Amino acid sequence: MKCKDVAYSLTALTNSTTFYFMQPNEPIIIVEDDLDDEIFLRDVLIELGYQNQLKFFNNCKAALSFLKTTTDKLFLIICDVNLPGMSGTELKKKINADPHLRKKSIPFIFYTTSADKLAIEQAYEMTVQGYFVKENSIPEIKLTLKVIIDYWKHCKHPNYK
Repeated sequence: MKCKDVAYSLTALTNSTTFYFMQPNEPIIIVEDDLDDEIFLRDVLIELGYQNQLKFFNNCKAALSFLKTTTDKLFLIICDVNLPGMSGTELKKKINADPHLRKKSIPFIFYTTSADKLAIEQAYEMTVQGYFVKENSIPEIKLTLKVIIDYWKHCKHPNYK
């Protein structure tokens, strides 16, 4: 049974309950300064069949500027931690400090090479929705990205009805 079939079965079983899920085709924001990683992420997400528009930013300042000015609903932010200028953790702190951006409730995950205990603890103190380490094999990377995207496609969200 596919995940989609499970969702239909749940709806059929509950008849009176309406589920509100994330809109699966809204843009995904990816903050990544390594061009090779950007190309690889784009290729993997396309290969996995996701139809989301991908918006890449190579620094947090540009990403923050976009987030503050866009009126689009956004599906997800995938952000590296170690970035030049403003780090990914600084970006998340600025999002949390901005009432308008906080209210958007855009899921925010870190996808990075660093995985020390302190960095992970700090990330969750800032209410990130996930902290993932960039894997070394293509199958692992595909699986991780698939799990992340599929989770958010089925997650309830306060801004979608």
